Amino acid sequence: MSLLSVRDLTVKFSNRGQSVTALNGISFDIARGERVGVVGESGAGKSITGFAMMNLLSRPGYIDGGQVLFEGKDVLKMSAREQRSLRGNRMAMIFQDPMVTLNPVLTIGQQMVETLRAHRKLSHEEARQIATVKLKEVYIPSPEARLDQYPHELSGGMRQRIVIAMALLLDPQLIIADEPTTALDVTIQADIMELLLEMCRSNMVGLMLITHDLGVVSQVTERTLVMYAGRIIEAGKTRSIINDPQHPYTQGLINALPQQTPPGSRLKQIPGSMPSLNAMPSGCPFHPRCPLANDLCRTTMPKVVQYADVEVACHEVQRLQSDLTSEAAQ
Repeated sequence: MSLLSVRDLTVKFSNRGQSVTALNGISFDIARGERVGVVGESGAGKSITGFAMMNLLSRPGYIDGGQVLFEGKDVLKMSAREQRSLRGNRMAMIFQDPMVTLNPVLTIGQQMVETLRAHRKLSHEEARQIATVKLKEVYIPSPEARLDQYPHELSGGMRQRIVIAMALLLDPQLIIADEPTTALDVTIQADIMELLLEMCRSNMVGLMLITHDLGVVSQVTERTLVMYAGRIIEAGKTRSIINDPQHPYTQGLINALPQQTPPGSRLKQIPGSMPSLNAMPSGCPFHPRCPLANDLCRTTMPKVVQYADVEVACHEVQRLQSDLTSEAAQ
């Protein structure tokens, strides 16, 4: 049994008496200790997926259907008390900006001790000792002194390390990391990702890494989900997707990487932009930007099919698969 199974998850947002679909029936699994990347442009539905998995959506957003099964139990049907016990305890989330995550009027120690005592029967001193150990694990210098400091007294990299330490406080089985290095310098980004990878490996923690950076995904994750307009359009082993992408959108993302362009040349980009939720095109949502689009793409939503080592939703890929099948039959 998978640690986490998401089935036909649909999320909508109310908009002036109408509703728009932000996630359209997505399904995927995460095994124990597995590292899964979720990539796509802004507006693809990556962060909403993470919030929906934790059932943290607030109005006007709401879950319209589907299941989020954690160890076989549907998170969406749990009572408020059961969900509080799950969040931060067995499922933890690392948000984009540590200054938003951390309470500016409480010391680091107060926040870590409070988190521990909310889920464990510990004395204040026992909780503080565990917090000190966790800060050491993420290479925070002088951890005991840091417990008495406020978030604004620490650097951005140190704050993000503390956020990771807080996510690991209660030894969760799954961490959802939503753009965990967005606000950091490039050198610090590498340190944070290396630390997160080390923590997941040493503790056999499952990781769902939400990012737009395919370079990070290629180094950290074992499997990748590519999202576009609220759908998963390609999924498979990270190495397969990076080395041999099948969907035109995934190909465009990889071709847009700076290292794919010779020095002095203009960077490649995917023409156009992500469609807005209230103006979604008919058929395949990527067809207005796709160089391979045909009449079928403009009218019919492609189904997800297995092709090579990945699952992909693309009419052109399905046509190639059909041609190969016909050739093999002959």
